[in-house]
Amino acid sequence: MDSQSRTMSRPVDLRLRLIAAMGALIVFTPVKNLAPAVAGLFAVLMLYAACRQPLPWRRLLHLEGFLILLLITLPFTLPGTPLFHLGPLTASTDGLWRAIVLACKVTASVLLISFLFATADPIRLGNALLGLHVPEPLVRLFVAVVRYLALIQDEFSRLQESMRARAFIPRSNRHTWRSYGYLLGMLLIRAMERADRVEEAMRLRGYSGRFPQTPLPPPPFSDWIAAGGLIGSSILLLLWDKL
Repeated sequence: MDSQSRTMSRPVDLRLRLIAAMGALIVFTPVKNLAPAVAGLFAVLMLYAACRQPLPWRRLLHLEGFLILLLITLPFTLPGTPLFHLGPLTASTDGLWRAIVLACKVTASVLLISFLFATADPIRLGNALLGLHVPEPLVRLFVAVVRYLALIQDEFSRLQESMRARAFIPRSNRHTWRSYGYLLGMLLIRAMERADRVEEAMRLRGYSGRFPQTPLPPPPFSDWIAAGGLIGSSILLLLWDKL
């Protein structure tokens, strides 16, 4: 029963996951009213509950910091019914509601993308993009970035630790900015050296400039139902918003 609910909640085939994510986000983005936006966020949370998938709290913490800043600033930038005054600034009710709607839509979109692709292997995702006829240079760039971004982050952390070991303390002065410039330059050099080593290793394994593409089987009918359900739910929310 649990595996069946997971299959019906999201497609197994990554091609249909990409189509469902793109279609759902395109349809959900124009929503302007609060009720459909909250309903969309609640629906995504129900998907997590149905599949017993933990929420990506770390990603949400980074996101909510930006959204809190949006909630603070947007009411003062949009005209509308005055809510309260802060010196010469006036917060509007319309701006507050618009900020809440944007926060719900952005949170729901990020959660949906994480729900569909958090466990997807980059190589399989690259094959799915090729199966959707995405240009191969873009797919190669995407796979390389996804696979080696964590290594570049580790290299950046090691360089920062070496700076702290030399008693470096960041300040608002010329020495600090010059040190950060050296840090970024060294990171770029090491990334280029790693890219050369990776390219040599790939050529030793017979890489000829193209990824070997395994023919993908047609998606099962249950995947079409799951993808259609995600896109159809977004269409219903948009129609509700237009009423």
